[in-house]
Amino acid sequence: MGIGTIILIVLILILVGAVPAWPHSRNWGYAPSGVIGVILLILLIMILTGRM
Repeated sequence: MGIGTIILIVLILILVGAVPAWPHSRNWGYAPSGVIGVILLILLIMILTGRM
């Protein structure tokens, strides 16, 4: 596995952990999952275009 794949997997796990439905993150709102989602989208585009 390449470093891009490992980072992608870690970001997906962080995104699932930041979903506001979980009790520990209910007060955070959608900001953490939104930021992580944008980072995940940028990383996914970079992997698909071959820049990572």
